[in-house]
Amino acid sequence: MKNKERQDVYEHKVEILGELEDLSEAGAIDLYYSDESKVSLEPSVPYGWQFPDEKVSMPTQKGNGLNCFALLKRNNQCLIETIQENINGQFILERLENLSINLKKPTVIVLDNARIHTSQIIKERIKVWQQRGLYLFYLPRYSPHLNIVEILWRKLKYEWLSPIDYQDKENLFYQIRLALTAVGQNLYIRFSKFRHTLT
Repeated sequence: MKNKERQDVYEHKVEILGELEDLSEAGAIDLYYSDESKVSLEPSVPYGWQFPDEKVSMPTQKGNGLNCFALLKRNNQCLIETIQENINGQFILERLENLSINLKKPTVIVLDNARIHTSQIIKERIKVWQQRGLYLFYLPRYSPHLNIVEILWRKLKYEWLSPIDYQDKENLFYQIRLALTAVGQNLYIRFSKFRHTLT
């Protein structure tokens, strides 16, 4: 794959992430995984069983999406925000800036290499955040399987939202916010323990 992370770099980053997980489990740091996703009136339809002559369909409509941003811990503690506007580097900057102000312990944010996460305005703020105890850790390129927030988005789109939720924009947005607000309260994800091995 073009621009895929070199194997030695990948292995080194996985090793570091494992050490961060150990520090988090010991209570020495707070470790959040972060990512964004969009849910729209173009529903996510998984493969399903149906009769040979049965027609199954769901209404779809372009646009009218809700952008979701999450900072998620393995224990389901999370900070989630939803907006209709696009999520850009400035949005990420403001959320991390707010987080950095009242930290209780050293905090690491795990991010992928999306352009909005590596933008110049983010890079220019890193030293200030580090002085406050906030650190960014970038995953190996093309490694979504290492980001637990991907599981959150999959649960939201394929389990927590039902076909009836896509009837109209207002109902969809309400159901998205209802589900995301319940994470760590009534909805829980059983994350497996981080595996240090590379097999």
